[in-house]
Amino acid sequence: MTTRLRLTWPDAGAFAGRGGRPIRLLAVSDEVDPSLESEATRRGITPVDAVIGCGDLEPPYLGFLADAFGAPLHYVRGNHDVGRSWAEGERELPDPLPDGRVVTEDGLRLLGFSGSPRYAPYLPGRTEQQVSAGGMWWRVLRALPGALPARPLLLVTHAAPRGLNDAPDEAHRGFGALRWLVDRVRPPLWLHGHTALVRRGLDDRTVRHDGTLLVNVTGAVVIDLCPPHER
Repeated sequence: MTTRLRLTWPDAGAFAGRGGRPIRLLAVSDEVDPSLESEATRRGITPVDAVIGCGDLEPPYLGFLADAFGAPLHYVRGNHDVGRSWAEGERELPDPLPDGRVVTEDGLRLLGFSGSPRYAPYLPGRTEQQVSAGGMWWRVLRALPGALPARPLLLVTHAAPRGLNDAPDEAHRGFGALRWLVDRVRPPLWLHGHTALVRRGLDDRTVRHDGTLLVNVTGAVVIDLCPPHER
């Protein structure tokens, strides 16, 4: 069953012209959610305003979800999103969220970072989406000026910030640079994947850090962002 979450989004401007209707996101990563193959299930989720991919899903699946819900697709790439077959499939998708550059979709400001921590020697066609600690710091520091304006941000990453919904092993621990970023930008919502194989169950899906809700969207999560005046 697809998990559902609901939270207040503190940017009233994102809801202009919506008549008070929440912004509905379908966030996915790492594992195919079989329930989404059912037309009845999809009808129960519709309308979806955007499909958000947090990595390690094949391009045909992402394309299917965007087409089935008639919604724009925004995604980052995971450590397994490499190789010829993925590169060829990606041609049928829009470009991924550019690392460290804010993108606006229907009033929402999205900031994405692809990749996982580096845990294997570099091999062409196999490890391009593994990022060194220094490499992620460079991306984050470059992104900071555009991320600092007052309007809230929705963060979309494959890996989690260090110590927040991550895991202790080398491949699945979070980035220190992302932990630094969450403390500087304080986004209301941070969506990620990557820890699916080592952290399971609803108790592990979300964690709060100050004013940020971090969600491991492994499989699929439907998220309703509600106007700030709604209680």
